[in-house]
Amino acid sequence: MDLRQLKYFVTVARERNFTRAAELLHIAQPPLSRQIQQMEEELGVQLLVRSSRPIRLTDAGRLFYEEAQQVLGRVEQMKDAARRVGHGERRVISIGFVASTLYGGLPTVVRRLRQARPEADVRLVEMMSGQQVEGLKNGRIDIGFGRIRTSDLSVERLILREERLVVAIPPAFALAAEDTPLTPAELKGQKLVVYPSDPRPSFADQVLSLLRDHGVRPPEVQEVRELQTALGLVAAETGVCLIPASARLQRSDLKYRLIDDEHATSPIIMSYRRNEDEALIALLKQLIRRDVRGKPAVAGHLLQSPAYAVGSRSHARHRPRQRHRCAA
Repeated sequence: MDLRQLKYFVTVARERNFTRAAELLHIAQPPLSRQIQQMEEELGVQLLVRSSRPIRLTDAGRLFYEEAQQVLGRVEQMKDAARRVGHGERRVISIGFVASTLYGGLPTVVRRLRQARPEADVRLVEMMSGQQVEGLKNGRIDIGFGRIRTSDLSVERLILREERLVVAIPPAFALAAEDTPLTPAELKGQKLVVYPSDPRPSFADQVLSLLRDHGVRPPEVQEVRELQTALGLVAAETGVCLIPASARLQRSDLKYRLIDDEHATSPIIMSYRRNEDEALIALLKQLIRRDVRGKPAVAGHLLQSPAYAVGSRSHARHRPRQRHRCAA
């Protein structure tokens, strides 16, 4: 088995069609099919169900597809790293992130990573949580900071913090008259702004699911791509919007109230490839711990369980409820 065969298999598995895969690989279909058969014979298992349309992966095929993507991605990284060293260039550390993590302590971690690794070129790439998984597997990024829990066995994840949710409200709305936490049920009848509109599933779906679990079905839901756009629409009195507490923008045309459910949270998750550079991962964990050592529990720091004071009062009521964890 060689890298060429792995590339052939990954292309067929992704396209689920031998003809399209052959066109993308610029080879004829019969030799492509023979290469996949040779791999199956070497492994002693069937990877593809050829009788289905489109082609379907067997359980062994799905596992092999995930592992093959990692191998090919690592090879590209090795080639790129060798070229950079050969040309006297610095190592690149690419970090994927969702925008809301910029409010949750990520800038401090990145700044300290640059200080600890001055010889490295640390680059930030904005991408949604689901895209980060693919980015890790194909080698586009080395680390991801997102909010969606994934079950991909090729990616390790570390939950840094569960972050409480707040509701952004226009000051003119009746809901803005109080500073105390409000229950999800109190949002009945309110128009809702959610983000991001794509890709799905996303934080938007988690918010809608949370409200449905409390019997709340907004009369109107407007989907937008970005957090800043959502808050702008709230300020324009289009509706209300649920956001992570650390993403609150201090502006006079917005009011925030904590969701009165201590389990309605959104995680901040660090993701990385299995068997990734252990020294880099250990350094990042150390920098994250250092960021919170000896500091008060506020929303801007990772690896803490913040009190999240909103307005003039903090959340003091704790009632056992169903756990709702929201992602972005």
